[in-house]
Amino acid sequence: MKRVLSRMLVASSLMLGASLAMPSFAAENGLTKPDAVRGGNLFEQGDAARGIVSCASCHGAMGDSTIEANPKLAGQHAGYVQRQLLDFRKLPDAEAPVRVSMIMNPMVVALTDQDIADLAQYISQQKLESPATAGHEDMVDLGQQIWRGGLADKKVPSCAACHGAAGAGMPGQYPYLSGQFSSYIQQQLELFRSGERVNNEPMHDIALRLTDAEIRAVSDYAAGLR
Repeated sequence: MKRVLSRMLVASSLMLGASLAMPSFAAENGLTKPDAVRGGNLFEQGDAARGIVSCASCHGAMGDSTIEANPKLAGQHAGYVQRQLLDFRKLPDAEAPVRVSMIMNPMVVALTDQDIADLAQYISQQKLESPATAGHEDMVDLGQQIWRGGLADKKVPSCAACHGAAGAGMPGQYPYLSGQFSSYIQQQLELFRSGERVNNEPMHDIALRLTDAEIRAVSDYAAGLR
């Protein structure tokens, strides 16, 4: 039961894996310029009148979560945040959202496209003040090997190729992973591998080739990157 609950919480979060670039999201949807002030009010306080719960209640003030089940969002790329929030929202003609989560799916129902753009803008402007750290010296060599060079014999590409040598990611495409909770990264890779998370096929294919030990090692290594 504890593991199932943990997976439910993890599946509700916003990170890991490539996203589609969304530089013209606002323009294409007839929105005004994303407003970090509006986004900050929603993130920190929610909007009770519209049934919107404060994001900070789970992800921490300014997105600097202290709870491993809920990822750190502070400073995450706006395009990636937008993509994940949209994936949690069910399209009118779809049977289910692209990302299924018992927690996040109902959370995004009341969010408009403008809300999502504003929230993403606010999150991207915050600073991660208390990054997570790596905790297992015995995993460093394997984690570093996978991150920097991949595993050629298993056709696993280096994580750095998309997420950067220091784990900073790429705006609009790939999330930062440096300073993220290692347990969160690990569980997202496990969800990709099992097929429970389906909004990024390349990550599913990569995770399928990784063993439990390799996933633990690269997740711990990523948490310690700066």
